[in-house]
Amino acid sequence: MAMSVEIGGGTLSEIYQSAKKLLLRTRDGLEKLERLENAGGIDSPDLSTSVKKDISQIQSLSSEMDRLWRSVGAKSQRDLWKRKVEQIVEEAQSLKESLDKYNLRNQKRAQEFRERAELLGRANGEGAHVLRIFDDEAQARASVHSSSRMLEEASATGESILRKYAEQRDWLKSAQRKGLDVLNTVGLSNSVLKLIERRNRVDQSIKYAGMILTVVIVVYLIWGWR
Repeated sequence: MAMSVEIGGGTLSEIYQSAKKLLLRTRDGLEKLERLENAGGIDSPDLSTSVKKDISQIQSLSSEMDRLWRSVGAKSQRDLWKRKVEQIVEEAQSLKESLDKYNLRNQKRAQEFRERAELLGRANGEGAHVLRIFDDEAQARASVHSSSRMLEEASATGESILRKYAEQRDWLKSAQRKGLDVLNTVGLSNSVLKLIERRNRVDQSIKYAGMILTVVIVVYLIWGWR
């Protein structure tokens, strides 16, 4: 049922149908833009501009319908048109957000493309210098690695020598202790030998003294008996 209220030369129903057609065309346009994007980041400025204009027109029609449905007399019809207009407004807002995201991605791709172009342009003039820097850094890392390996080998050799010296020191200490034990034993033996010799001399002296004393007593007794 067409509404009798008109705005901008059209009834509420006619404006609503125009907005619905614009919504369909806008969705198709966004889908084409996304297909081009997925196909390799191809941009279509004309199509993007057309979609933006359609969204703006839908929003304008929504504003007109929002004012118009309030003039509907029957409450049931008024509530129905309110829901229809709100749906158009929500769909238009969703399409606008999708277009904004697409434009943001497109701007990001364009910025990345410009940065890559600048880097390639600088690389053409500075490529050799950059390669020299990388080569110098690689040589420096190799030199540090070689020096570190040599230090580790020298440290391992030094530790091995110190262990051998420690083993030799322990062996010398053990030999020294054994030598001292032998010397102590020899010293004790010499003392015993000297003591035995001294005892032998004393025994011999006592023996000779006893023999002499015996002879003297015998001679005295014989002399006294006579």
